[in-house]
Amino acid sequence: MISAALHRALTASGDPTLRPLPDQVVALLETLHAPPRLAAHLRAVHDVAAQLTDALVDRFPQVSVDRAAVLFGAATHDIGKVRHPEELSGPGSAHEAAGYDLLREHGVAAPLARFARTHASWHQDGVGVDDLLVSVADKVWKGKRVTDLEGLLVDHLADVTGRERWSVFLDLDDLLDRIAADADRRLAFQAIHPVRDPHGAADR
Repeated sequence: MISAALHRALTASGDPTLRPLPDQVVALLETLHAPPRLAAHLRAVHDVAAQLTDALVDRFPQVSVDRAAVLFGAATHDIGKVRHPEELSGPGSAHEAAGYDLLREHGVAAPLARFARTHASWHQDGVGVDDLLVSVADKVWKGKRVTDLEGLLVDHLADVTGRERWSVFLDLDDLLDRIAADADRRLAFQAIHPVRDPHGAADR
């Protein structure tokens, strides 16, 4: 039985309307009695990742993107905060490795669990376009623009499409500006859900 607060975070429509998380992720968050604030955050980033991925495929059709993997990664990137709830309201990176381990313990394959570790480490070897999209979504959902991160995505898109880097940059910049325009409303949605649920119990 999940708490009413977690149920609201997982099902409330939001403004703008946020897509529901994948069923597998919802089931996992319910099993873990995840903090409502975490569920709300994952929904916001997941929705932005869907917008970003769909627009990217439309504007740069030559780019190969694993949409399902990106959306799963966005929906679970911070799941390690179940074990480190202090990082929901303060800084910290312990949730990254913890999230990967947690997902693996619950049967998630390594290629999908990896986003919990890579979403804040975009300069690591082996980070590809799917990882970059999750990382960008995790920033732009709140209107934050990170120059070096976006530069890596621009470089990848320019390499694949053969287009001039400045042209790719302008296209991506316009897309991210459009998504960032709703940042305040997404932040407000996240803020109405509590960091700690008195009726929940984190898996630690």
